[in-house]
Amino acid sequence: MIRSTLVALMALAGSAGLASAQAPLSQNPPTQTVICLDVSGATLPVSCRVPASRLDKREDICMCHAGMRVDVPICAAGERAPPENVALNRARREAGRDGSLIGDLFEGRPMCVEGRNP
Repeated sequence: MIRSTLVALMALAGSAGLASAQAPLSQNPPTQTVICLDVSGATLPVSCRVPASRLDKREDICMCHAGMRVDVPICAAGERAPPENVALNRARREAGRDGSLIGDLFEGRPMCVEGRNP
């Protein structure tokens, strides 16, 4: 009885931690997403579970099968992501060490990514 209660509490705590790691599901369109960074700062493929809707741009859970998971802002309307180059990779590697690129700049522009286009 006690063992099953402890297991249930641990599962609940683990799922709460996973849910808090994602962007709020109430934001549509979302303001942040997840990318996976290689040790060089280059981006790697990310695997996200998304709703089956062309109108809903939110992402439920994103996982990195390789590299480090990093939160990154989605570019605002009229804003473009910085061009991919070696200097950006170095800057992303340094700025992403804390697990987030939110608020970080590269050549005076935010290190954002284009939003998901369903």
